[in-house]
Amino acid sequence: MSQLSAPIHPQVRTIDGLSIRYAESAPSHEDALVLSPWPESLFCFAPIWAAFAEELHVVAVDLPGFGHSEGRRDLFSPQAMGEFVVRLADAFGLDQPHAVGPDVGTPALLFAAADRPGRFQSLVVGTGATSYPLEVGEPLLGWIGASDLENYRREDPRRFVAAALSSISGSYQLPDRIRDDYLSSYDGERFVESMRYVRSYPAELPILRDLLPSIRTPVRIIAGAKDTVIPPSNAEFLHARLPHSTLHIIDAGHFAWEDSPTEYGRLVTSWWETARSRVPVPGSQ
Repeated sequence: MSQLSAPIHPQVRTIDGLSIRYAESAPSHEDALVLSPWPESLFCFAPIWAAFAEELHVVAVDLPGFGHSEGRRDLFSPQAMGEFVVRLADAFGLDQPHAVGPDVGTPALLFAAADRPGRFQSLVVGTGATSYPLEVGEPLLGWIGASDLENYRREDPRRFVAAALSSISGSYQLPDRIRDDYLSSYDGERFVESMRYVRSYPAELPILRDLLPSIRTPVRIIAGAKDTVIPPSNAEFLHARLPHSTLHIIDAGHFAWEDSPTEYGRLVTSWWETARSRVPVPGSQ
């Protein structure tokens, strides 16, 4: 699978008063909304973009305050971001898209699916904190529990991003231009501000936990067996509570889409294919 066979061309669009960066593939018969993880950007999908674009019309988005999209403090929580995700789908004219949201996109998509039954045809989530009580490793645990953010403001944000990226393993070699895009995404106070999102987990994940059994949208959960930041127990937590889910724990770390792009891409596109022949789940249409 060549990461250069279908290059990503980012654009910017104003949505809800914010400058949002996105990339879009050619039109197709179905749509997919794909949300980039933290602390990366939509370029994280470069090794699987061609596979995605062969299947569907794909809109990949840097969520507000992540990647190179403009942020707003009131959106730094999964529940608020879930509401914004629905506005994203509306803005791009995506009627009932498939949605892919690893990492910080996971709780946002699940909140969106709980609040808006039938808005999404299917979900792919995983590698995002969902268990409550929290089951997360360092450095995330420390960021969530810190008394305030002032000490982090004095640090070089690129150090945090570079440390996270050092855990990317497997055969994929992160191109310099993509690494630079990740690093520049969180310059200044952008990284510290984005930490507000995960610091809302203790307040919001209990709410999400109680909503999970009500989600009728089919969900595929993909987690990395070697993920020490968001252990696979989070994926198992979801699978035990979502009424229509499949669980796949693959040989990867936290950045599964880059550690194992071929397998990750296959699991996503096969899920889309399954959805075409799936008998509709009552309440999901």
